[in-house]
Amino acid sequence: MTGRLAGKVAVVTGAAPRGEGVGNGMATAILFAREGAKVVLVNRQAGRAEALAEQIRREGGEAAVFAGDVTKADDAEAMADFTTERYGRLDILHNNVGVGAPGTPETVSLADWHRALETNLTSAMLCAKYCLPRMKAGGGGSVIMVSSIAGALGLMGSPGAIAYATSKAGLHGFTLSLAADYAQHNIRANCIIVGSVNTPMVAHLGPEARERRRQMVPLQTEGTAWDIAHGAVYLASDESRWVTGILLPIDGGLCALRAWPR
Repeated sequence: MTGRLAGKVAVVTGAAPRGEGVGNGMATAILFAREGAKVVLVNRQAGRAEALAEQIRREGGEAAVFAGDVTKADDAEAMADFTTERYGRLDILHNNVGVGAPGTPETVSLADWHRALETNLTSAMLCAKYCLPRMKAGGGGSVIMVSSIAGALGLMGSPGAIAYATSKAGLHGFTLSLAADYAQHNIRANCIIVGSVNTPMVAHLGPEARERRRQMVPLQTEGTAWDIAHGAVYLASDESRWVTGILLPIDGGLCALRAWPR
């Protein structure tokens, strides 16, 4: 690696996956550290995050763990305090927390609706609320949201995901508003729209669904968490210093391209 994030301090929420394999947060945290950033790994429970931190340290990187629930204001504020107390600054916020929730407006439970909005959208607002003052004090920064094609496209053929899709679409407006409000402070906000990548979050769908997800991609290949992480490194680095307010699909062309009927 080339030290593209040398001297920067990054927060990655939802850093360690709930299951086996490499999730988007894990891949991003690893690449951030490989590129020279000091990384704060945020998870509700410390166990998996500690294992990830140890992996990063074995590679020669720097990582610390913060255990907390960033859907709660007190925990989000404590996370920002922890980061600046430990490393002296805060340059990058990677909002990666996310949960799924099935259902249409007729079938979704109110509990699932609130859980998806709080986890996927409110957490991003709270993390930004407490990280942005630290970025302003440091002269600027980069905030990256992690959305989904479910928030950008109407996907037919599924049992419905109204709460998940709504919360992810909300991140798009959140990104644009934050970018507009903080451009004067040299703080950039961008959003990655994640395509049908194979991660622990979708492992329960099984091999047949995995193959269907691959086939719907124009490039006809399967995305991985590393594809998402490479995009995040670019948006976190000074290479993207003139890039703010973008919604970046990393999806094998799915958002942009459609099959033409013959």
